[in-house]
Amino acid sequence: MPTLRGPHLRTPLTLLDPDRSALERSDPSILEPGEDARYVVTRAGAAAMSEDEDGLLHVVLETDDPRGGTVQPLVLLGRRDGRRVLGVEIAEPSPELDDPGRDLRDLRHVASDLAEDDADLALAATSMGAWHRSMRHCPLCGALLSAEMGGWVLRCTEDGSEHFPRTDPAVIMSVRDGAGRLLLARNAHFPTGFHSVLAGFVEPGETLEGAVAREVAEEVGLDVAEVQYVGSQPWPFPRSLMLGYRAWIRGTDTLTLADGEIAEARWFTREELRAAVEDGSVGIPGTASLGRALIDDWLDEAEDPRA
Repeated sequence: MPTLRGPHLRTPLTLLDPDRSALERSDPSILEPGEDARYVVTRAGAAAMSEDEDGLLHVVLETDDPRGGTVQPLVLLGRRDGRRVLGVEIAEPSPELDDPGRDLRDLRHVASDLAEDDADLALAATSMGAWHRSMRHCPLCGALLSAEMGGWVLRCTEDGSEHFPRTDPAVIMSVRDGAGRLLLARNAHFPTGFHSVLAGFVEPGETLEGAVAREVAEEVGLDVAEVQYVGSQPWPFPRSLMLGYRAWIRGTDTLTLADGEIAEARWFTREELRAAVEDGSVGIPGTASLGRALIDDWLDEAEDPRA
């Protein structure tokens, strides 16, 4: 079976020791200022980064609390080199972040240029920042929420209910026909020429495999006969987990496009896709995405991955 060439953002990062993470989160002093505290600043899907002479981006670990007296909650992201790493979502950029080479960068746009050992740190920080930005009031009674457990739990100040970070599962799939061709589509919101594999959110009460079959049927009118799980990727825009699959169709390969959602779709052989990308007539996702990893997986196949 071919090995999936994973996306850049799945690189592991050593953070908290799993055996002590819950214990550290339960200690209220874990978020207090100190010489061992370092801060990761985020804002609306962007993180504070610096760029080295080779063009590689690194998450900036601030030594001073960047909240400036505001009440934004902190989040314990883990430890690096024995120091606590704390995330903080800010409402407005601070003047210090306007320094050349040290500013807020949208993770969606710069992920492929991010240093590997900072990838998971940036993902966790932006994900938790988005949650704290959107969850300020109790969904049950409307009262204010107070952060606990190192910022990983929000408790209602009135009814005492606990609320936890939410992750929405979504499936993304490389659809193949009996001849081994790959289906790529252009969403109506994509730029002209840009194509990717199909994807969609999992609905309540649905299995992941069922979501793959339903999305393919809804978006392009094809009947899925078989699916095979490949890998996953956190996608904090704002809180998704992408679950990657290979999918094979049965019956006709005729496409019926979802009105208003899919602008165009077509089958590619490997030679056709390489040529189209080379001449610029077709654009595909960047190397930071699981969608690109699924395309590369198909391009690199030497034999049937089901064997």
